Amino acid sequence: MYDYLIVGAGFFSAVFSHEAVKAKKKVLVVDKRDHIGGNSYTQTIEGITFHKYGPHIFHTNDSHVWEYINRFAQFNRFTNCPLANYENKLYNLPFNMNTFYQMWGVKTPREAKKIINDQIKEPGIIEPGNLEEQAIKLVGTEIYKKLIKGYTEKQWNKKAKELPAFIIKRLPLRFTFDNNYFNDIYQGIPIGGYTQIFEKMFLKADVMLNTDFTANRGSLFLKAKKIIYTGMIDEYFDFQIGKLEYRSLRFDTKILNEENFQGNAVINFTDAETPYTRIIEHKHFEYGTQEKTIITYEYPQDYSDENEPYYSINDEKNNDLYNQYVSLAEKEKNIIFGGRLGQYRYFDMDKVIKEALKLAELELK
Repeated sequence: MYDYLIVGAGFFSAVFSHEAVKAKKKVLVVDKRDHIGGNSYTQTIEGITFHKYGPHIFHTNDSHVWEYINRFAQFNRFTNCPLANYENKLYNLPFNMNTFYQMWGVKTPREAKKIINDQIKEPGIIEPGNLEEQAIKLVGTEIYKKLIKGYTEKQWNKKAKELPAFIIKRLPLRFTFDNNYFNDIYQGIPIGGYTQIFEKMFLKADVMLNTDFTANRGSLFLKAKKIIYTGMIDEYFDFQIGKLEYRSLRFDTKILNEENFQGNAVINFTDAETPYTRIIEHKHFEYGTQEKTIITYEYPQDYSDENEPYYSINDEKNNDLYNQYVSLAEKEKNIIFGGRLGQYRYFDMDKVIKEALKLAELELK
């Protein structure tokens, strides 16, 4: 009946679906949620574009990807400039001269570099054996203590000394007064949210929501010649080798009868005592002037069957397990695994789009 059955309705699926339909293929998309868009889903509440699963700020250096995504929506010029709140004091992110001035009162790069280098040398770390040592070797003790340690331990629910060093490969230090979080040439947020993009991409495909692929596997397999699977790769194989580990998130959202709650789209809370990692004020992504505002408290938590998998835990144990599932996947006929769950790694949106376009070019030529 269909050329392709696509499991999941996020960016990887949407791009491949759009390209397949352009190539005159018949496509069926299924998703267990009640909406398209995956974690990039947005909706309008009180006139404010609300990012249901946390903020998604599009950024890329790939001009082809930027041109492609702009076919489906008009993007604003939003620049991500988050703040960090540590014990009720605010610091600019990423780590730059504004941060160093707030922390030490220094005004020149030379002064800041001296303090940081002295703090790096003092512990005498040669070969970092864990995340804490790696971070201190990169940015020194004080930035680590105030802006990295508590946030990271909340995010992973482990002490930094128990986490592997490779999780933090680099921590950029900018010796300019520049609060732009991303260095990418192109960045912004679609005016009116992301859902419009998915509606256009899936326009000519058949879409079945509230449909669990695993529960309906037998009947769905019969509907298409080939499957694009963007769900959890271990779930596809009924966890026969074991379960891959993830971190999840919980969101607590409030509509407030005030115009401006915190004055910034994102504020991270980097102390260990505050249970949430950040507060998101959604209207600031589109420079909103509405009389009300919407804020979301973001809490990291363990993944279970009752919540969503957000971040793969790419330590040695899980990567080894994933590679065993890849070996199983290579034996499957007429099925392709893609996206962050199918490939068990974190993708920025531009990388997902690029991967899906690459697959479409190979598959549909």
